[in-house]
Amino acid sequence: MKLTIDVTDRVDKALARFYPQAGRRQLAQLFDAGAVRVNGKRAKKGDRVAIGDTVELAREPVSGDALRPAPDPDVPLVILVERSELVVVAKPAGIPSQPLRAGELGTVANAIAFRFPECVAIGDDPRDGGLVHRLDIGTSGTLVVARTLEAYRALRDAFGAGLVSKHYLAITDGHPVARACEGAIAQRGKRVAVDPAEGLPAYTEIAIERTSPDHALVRCIAQTGRMHQVRAHLAHVGAPITGDTLYGGAPLHGHDGFFLHAVSIALPLGPDKLAVEAPLPDRFTAALVGCALT
Repeated sequence: MKLTIDVTDRVDKALARFYPQAGRRQLAQLFDAGAVRVNGKRAKKGDRVAIGDTVELAREPVSGDALRPAPDPDVPLVILVERSELVVVAKPAGIPSQPLRAGELGTVANAIAFRFPECVAIGDDPRDGGLVHRLDIGTSGTLVVARTLEAYRALRDAFGAGLVSKHYLAITDGHPVARACEGAIAQRGKRVAVDPAEGLPAYTEIAIERTSPDHALVRCIAQTGRMHQVRAHLAHVGAPITGDTLYGGAPLHGHDGFFLHAVSIALPLGPDKLAVEAPLPDRFTAALVGCALT
């Protein structure tokens, strides 16, 4: 798909004029995937374009209802809390939180759409399907889904105001050299980096719960919600998550993936506070044995 720019602006804002229903998140993912070129060169979303420039897209954004999660009865769904305004589910490792493309199945949002169809139309992005936050594909644990628009707005505001407490358990290579990391996070394609000059503020508390000669079981409290925050911060303090090869973790023999579990979440719900825990999955407890952390 080729487009001719008719305004001088940032390239992402220029594309948003051509695809007003696509949403900022979907357009940002095109840039992260290297799917946008300006005059033949790969473009970043902050690059400037001028009238007459040619923008090439490897794929065209899909907009509107086509992006909403389709019901999928084949995705396992473990419900931790079910209330009239929300549900909290235990996401397995290896399953995406939400679809990235129209018609994609196999995500938690697809399972939610099957079990709670009222969630499909809830969210700022058509793909949200009621999800008020997300977990990486390789991360397991608590995931909160709104069943009403009012709950979605209130919960998103709570996340934005730092009123949600999120605890993670991680198995690490080596032992963290610090008990907190305040490194600003900047996105670098499919990963992030600690970058004080260009990053967004991020803060993670780190507590060591058990150790063995080569590994540690650590509890992390994420005070902010940046992409890959816990993964990048643990690597920054010298203890990448075991199996997280993207951030320097070594694979664990006999096990797939990395070992990060969103073990609990506490959030305001009207005048009350809801606290939910997700039990450790079998793969995580098996890895604890393999790392001599039991």
